[in-house]
Amino acid sequence: ICPSHYVKLPDSPLRSELAPNGELLLVHVSNFRPVKRAIDCVEIFAKVKREFPNLRLVMVGDGPERAAVKHRASVLGVEGDTIFVGKKSNIPEYLGVSDIFLLPSELESFGLAALEASACELPVIATRIGGIPEVVNEGESGYLSDVADVEKMSADTLRLLQDDDLRSAFGKRGRELSVQRYSPQAI
Repeated sequence: ICPSHYVKLPDSPLRSELAPNGELLLVHVSNFRPVKRAIDCVEIFAKVKREFPNLRLVMVGDGPERAAVKHRASVLGVEGDTIFVGKKSNIPEYLGVSDIFLLPSELESFGLAALEASACELPVIATRIGGIPEVVNEGESGYLSDVADVEKMSADTLRLLQDDDLRSAFGKRGRELSVQRYSPQAI
């Protein structure tokens, strides 16, 4: 990727569409395969929403687990604030209008999605697997957890939601790191 193609878009019409009442937005982007653990995103969202109700979850992508993820959102009572947008070609725009990126995968070779999110100034809540720790600096541009540790990921997400300055600092640092490490000039 070229980090300069990814930017924060707080005033985009898409932001108004996804968050009509000024909600903060969690976002997940994947192919909804089991290794992406998209159901964990709904679990995190449901836990955090109890403490931070002005929140929505945007699920970008499609795949074999999508029906199960939708069902879990219904069971947890968060289907009204979980938005499934399907496959999109304008993923940078969805990242650019969001506030926190969720990546609870059990397998990632590099963590390209985390890099794209960081380039859009999104703090990343992810698992400590594969190449993700190379992209996300723990406690600096995001928080890392063990696979399936929904409790920690929820607590980390809530911490960022409740502290605008911390969320902004993590986002800015993630952008700085993505440009320093992965811009065409750096590579």
